[in-house]
Amino acid sequence: MNKKIVYGLVAGGVAMAAVGLLTRTGWVGRWDNAMSDGRARLLAKPSSATEQVKLVLVDQSSLDWASQTMGLSWPWPREVYGPLLDYLKRHGATTAVFDVLYTEPSAYGVADDEALGAAVGRFGNLVGAVFLGQQTDQTTSWPEGVAANPLDIEGLEAWLTAHPGAAREIVSAGAAFPVPEVAMKTAWLANVRDGPDGDGVFRRAAPFRIFDGHVLPSLGMAGWLAGLDERPVTATIASRELTVGGRHIPLDRDGRMILKFRGPSGTHQAFTAAAVIQSELRLLEGGEPPIRDGSVFKDTTVVFGFSAPGLKDLRPSPMSGDYPGAEIYATMLDNLLAGDFLRDAPAAAHWGWLLLVALAAGVAAASARNGWHSTGAALVLIPLPTLAGLAAWQAGIVLPVAGPTLGVVLALLGGAIVNFILEGRQKLFIKGAFKHYLSPEVIDQIVRDPGSLKLGGERRELTIFFSDLQGFSAISERLGPEDLTTLLNDYLTDMTGIILEEGGTLDKYVGDAIVAFWNAPLSQPDHARRAVRTAVRCQRKLAERRAELEARTGAVLRMRIGLNTGPVVVGNMGSRERFDYTMLGDAANLASRLEGANKALGTYLMIAEATWALTDGAFPGRELGQLRVVGRHTPVRVYEATGLEGGAPEESNRAFEAALALAKAGRWRDAAAAFDALADDPAAQTYAQKCRALEAADPAAAWDGIWNLTEK
Repeated sequence: MNKKIVYGLVAGGVAMAAVGLLTRTGWVGRWDNAMSDGRARLLAKPSSATEQVKLVLVDQSSLDWASQTMGLSWPWPREVYGPLLDYLKRHGATTAVFDVLYTEPSAYGVADDEALGAAVGRFGNLVGAVFLGQQTDQTTSWPEGVAANPLDIEGLEAWLTAHPGAAREIVSAGAAFPVPEVAMKTAWLANVRDGPDGDGVFRRAAPFRIFDGHVLPSLGMAGWLAGLDERPVTATIASRELTVGGRHIPLDRDGRMILKFRGPSGTHQAFTAAAVIQSELRLLEGGEPPIRDGSVFKDTTVVFGFSAPGLKDLRPSPMSGDYPGAEIYATMLDNLLAGDFLRDAPAAAHWGWLLLVALAAGVAAASARNGWHSTGAALVLIPLPTLAGLAAWQAGIVLPVAGPTLGVVLALLGGAIVNFILEGRQKLFIKGAFKHYLSPEVIDQIVRDPGSLKLGGERRELTIFFSDLQGFSAISERLGPEDLTTLLNDYLTDMTGIILEEGGTLDKYVGDAIVAFWNAPLSQPDHARRAVRTAVRCQRKLAERRAELEARTGAVLRMRIGLNTGPVVVGNMGSRERFDYTMLGDAANLASRLEGANKALGTYLMIAEATWALTDGAFPGRELGQLRVVGRHTPVRVYEATGLEGGAPEESNRAFEAALALAKAGRWRDAAAAFDALADDPAAQTYAQKCRALEAADPAAAWDGIWNLTEK
């Protein structure tokens, strides 16, 4: 055991080294990004500040409205935004954040720019957009007459010197400012240029950038700063933290903050630009506005932007591949208002955690006594980094998951190799010696417990499946041996695949017949549902291929299925020289009889009451009546499932049940008429004939409702 522990520790150390090498290739980082996006979606929820952020979006309906009612093509005249701002001002919005670049003079003339500037001035607290870049073909200095932002960051020069990588990203040489008529009326000017992560997804954003010695906050941050009472705003920056307005904002090594998304697109309440503009115009005219309650904007920060696909402001985010850019700024604004930031886990903590789980996985795998122990270790340790990542996220820490998960997997593999070398040779010999004679399940049982190599079994409740192809003997006579073999292999492959997908145990094939069961060797509390679902899926699969199979055979292939649930003996059965894992009991016999009983009623799926009751009404279906099968004195009530779980009840099922109720009441003429109405239902037609026969013999005759079958 001591040797195993040492080898396990070595396997864990090697696994960690391998993760370190793979991390340098960037592959682990890409995997971790995907897992981080999954956590972001899973744990996203609105904050206490989500209601304080509203969106006004130029969506496709707004473009259509402007085109159809006002004859305006895109881009709209800038004076159109005046009523929008006036409406927000009218209803008490504190700040408007415009994710729109007005860097070129309006195509409608300078008066149009002046109209927008006047509207911005009337509103008062508007954040305008500036595009920053590294190109110098635009403005390289702060425009004259445009006030600098009232923001000062203490320690900025020292921080930029200490973080040259961040400085290269944050300091911009060129800029595109709004036209003067607009720029001089804004309260804040903010940067709208931000880059995605290496895989093109926007998960982080720089809270500020530098141009010509001036600080330009991000659009989302400027929206928050504009709502502060402090003027000018003083911030401090040191190491990986920006402190401003009582908020301690974590930064990564590139000077960006992690965005904590609140949910899918639409989490922040959004209004169409058309609705807001029309509301102001109708209020001025004394009409009824589209937005009935404008008070929703009171004391809120409103982010204005685009969501129409043709306006090209949809970006990949952890929430979706087409997330409006305005909602990304709304997310940053929400984070700043709520103050519940995410921060990267320290590198030492990340690598220390990776080493710990890798060593634990290596030791666990190397020390495992059997396959169950190894499986248990894998089931516990492989999800552990993911669970730790979820818990850390809840605490505001982004703990990488991909590296520790990979470390666990590699350490488990290394430990398993050690275990195999030390103890696996004997097990390999046993499997090699018996693989041609026994099923894999029995071999695994022998490896775990050599004492199980004996005849016997255990009493257990199973749901049992019997199926058979209708008229297969005639098909066999029509086809040659090769074609028949191919047909049978194709059919059995389709059906067996569904049985195994639903967790069934394949007992045997008998020609075209299939015998399977559920709830052994592994316990399955929902074994009845699995079996019924399997039966419905098998019938649907055969229906999908019926035309193709008819073309190959010249016959319409249909399958009869019988299901029953009950106690049987299941285990190793056979001779002392050769046995297999199978089941034996009256419940299995009844399932077989029900498969054949389909012929009497013209059905193709017959389910015993014992099975149907365990499904708790999960499947749409109907009662078929009571049968007394050959070899049994006690009748059994049987049912037919007509769809998968959650499917809508079919009207024909209700009609059949109503007709059956008439038959049970002895109203033969009414029952026959009701069954005749279901002309395409073989079971209904069988009942109709029975009812007419009873009425003809003696209208007052009694029938106990039990079909006494005379053949299997």
